[in-house]
Amino acid sequence: LAGREDLNPVVLYPWRQRSSGGLSRVKRDWIIPPIRVLENSKQVPENLVQIKSDKIFTGEVIYKLEGPGVDQDPKDLFEIDDKTGWIRSMIPLDREKNRSFTLKAFALSPSGERLENPSTIEIVVLDQNDNRPNFSQKEFAGSVSEFSVPGTSVMSVTATDADDPTTDNAILSYSIIGQESIPPLRINKTMFGINNETGAIYTRDVGLDWEVVKGFRLTLQVADMSGMGLISLANAVIHVTDINNNPPRFAPDLYTMSAVENKVDFVIGWVNATDNDEPGTGNWETKYTIAKGNPSRNFVIRTDPVTNEGILSVVKALDYETQEVYTLTLTVENVNPLSIKAPKDPVSSATVVVTVVNENEAPRFNKDPIEIVVLESVDPGTVLASNIAYDPDNAKLKYDILRDPEGWLIINHETGEIIARKPFNVRSPHVKNNIYNAVIRVTDTDAGGISTTASLVITLRETNDFFPQLFPRMGTVCSESGRETSGLFLSAVDEDLPPHAEPFTFQLQDINVSANWTIIQVNETHAVLRPLVELETGEYAVTVLVTDSGTPSLGAYAQVNVTVCLCGKDGECKTEAAAIFGTRVGVSFIAVLVIMASIALLLLLLLLAVAVGNCRRHHMKKGEGLLVGESDEDIRDNVLNYDEQGGGEEDEVRQHNMLQLAEPSYLVTSSPLQPLRKDYPDNLPSPSYPRKPPADPTDIEDFINDGLEAADHDPNVPPYDTALIYDYESDGSLAGSLSSIASASSDGDQDYDYLNDWGPRFKKLANMYDPR
Repeated sequence: LAGREDLNPVVLYPWRQRSSGGLSRVKRDWIIPPIRVLENSKQVPENLVQIKSDKIFTGEVIYKLEGPGVDQDPKDLFEIDDKTGWIRSMIPLDREKNRSFTLKAFALSPSGERLENPSTIEIVVLDQNDNRPNFSQKEFAGSVSEFSVPGTSVMSVTATDADDPTTDNAILSYSIIGQESIPPLRINKTMFGINNETGAIYTRDVGLDWEVVKGFRLTLQVADMSGMGLISLANAVIHVTDINNNPPRFAPDLYTMSAVENKVDFVIGWVNATDNDEPGTGNWETKYTIAKGNPSRNFVIRTDPVTNEGILSVVKALDYETQEVYTLTLTVENVNPLSIKAPKDPVSSATVVVTVVNENEAPRFNKDPIEIVVLESVDPGTVLASNIAYDPDNAKLKYDILRDPEGWLIINHETGEIIARKPFNVRSPHVKNNIYNAVIRVTDTDAGGISTTASLVITLRETNDFFPQLFPRMGTVCSESGRETSGLFLSAVDEDLPPHAEPFTFQLQDINVSANWTIIQVNETHAVLRPLVELETGEYAVTVLVTDSGTPSLGAYAQVNVTVCLCGKDGECKTEAAAIFGTRVGVSFIAVLVIMASIALLLLLLLLAVAVGNCRRHHMKKGEGLLVGESDEDIRDNVLNYDEQGGGEEDEVRQHNMLQLAEPSYLVTSSPLQPLRKDYPDNLPSPSYPRKPPADPTDIEDFINDGLEAADHDPNVPPYDTALIYDYESDGSLAGSLSSIASASSDGDQDYDYLNDWGPRFKKLANMYDPR
């Protein structure tokens, strides 16, 4: 190794060989120590070291250098003289960029052949103190509580140095070179210190008081080479934080206020307390308490979050007649608890004197609503309620009823007694769920006449004041006592409401009747009346006692008219004719119908012959046909069809009338007075009757049978063997009798000209009986 050219050069032989025993061999390479070079050297180019081979060559030796700083990035920092082997630095080196370089040196022949193995050369850049230390922040921030003791840790600051940390160039030292209080000039003594190695800032003296000083601004310095080298500056701001060491104090401690009676939710005044702690924090915020003088909790106090004042309000109405003056004792505390460093003073208190202002008050009801429970059958004149209202100012009162839709009440205008005018009725439309509502008004007689209203709620208790009514009062049962379907279902209705209505009890009171009849309870509202023995057909009157379940119970006797009849297999009552036809004696029912149909056919042919003869006799001269008139309407559409049909021996007449329906008829009759049928239940609809006879005579039998069947099962027509009774429309009818239409008397005896005055429909009749 050769030193710089101005020094005693030493040649480095990295390829030195040794021989032994006449034979030569290559020994391992020597360990070459690093070549040290100072950074930032301004003597460039600078020879660093010379390398040589100790091997004798006959030819020229060429030296080459490879690696970072030569032919690799960063390039062109070093070069080698290929003839002499001197390695030179070409530009100043920077240790902070490249701390060392590892290069390869080669010895080559002119042809490029390696004469020796490559040798490693390491160049180390030596550090110089060329970098200042730097704080991590331009300004540091920290805080410390007031009244902190010396040695209290506040914060830490940090700095770095880019120089070699193993040298003094990077050993840092911290110090505080300046202190300023906030606000300025509040404290002049040194309050903080700093650890010169770690940068930890701590309190150094006592006297930190937030009420005096809010903070400090420190000037910090850091220097390398243990404080003797390069330096940097920074600032540190330390805030003094408040602790709750000042309790709030009332100022003043006596207040006078006034409040109007009978008003709620209004402010009557403000109280004030001061606190020297930091505003806006829990150490400053106050909470007020009413400690004494508020047993009924008429007053409350709350804190204004902005001003920290106490707001006193009335939340429950005051009464001048009860108490005229209230003396309240208030206390005040902070939201946060006091610090142990706070003085041990008692809690601050203040006195508030509240004077109640009297005003004319409205009358008051003792209860609203006024609730009364009374029997619906209360006697008129009964006092329902009294002493219902009073006046706080002891004024005279006047009472009125504002609403009484049924007029059941009267009121004493002076005393306020509510009296029943008449019994109540729970079935009134103004009674809902047994409750009747009215409105009462009371007015004082002082100036202004202030009024108050209250609801009167009357609960009506149901009384048993209606007798149950039995129904139906008539019906039919089968004469055979053993039939399961035999019996008449009975029920009852009661205008009373539960529990004074159902369940009903049905009983037979007559001992003689009980021998033949029994009544069986079906459920709470129905029973079945049945014969105990087989009875003869006919009418029976059975007296039944029906009793409700009220207290006391009420019962009513009712006579039930029962028709006992023969029944068919279906359990339905049969008519006498049906009973006869249903037996095996005599001709069959079909045979009877055939005979009746034949007779009806003969009667029809006879009627047709008579009608045709009459028409020809009256209209041959005029050349008109039968029933020719000015109207084209079918006269058949104007027939009044009555469904009333007789029974028994009148069946023949009924069949004759039905046969006449096949031809135009002008018979006008009154409706018969129809006795009720007892073989069918009441209020059943009538069946549908055939309205027009068939055109084909062969279907007349079916037409007649349909009519008979409908009449037999019509509950609204007279039963068999009942005479048809017709009402008289009036005496002296201007229209006269129409029976002459079918009369066989001479046409000359009648004058039918008046029929022309009755309209187009009667002109056909006039033409038929025209004597011309």
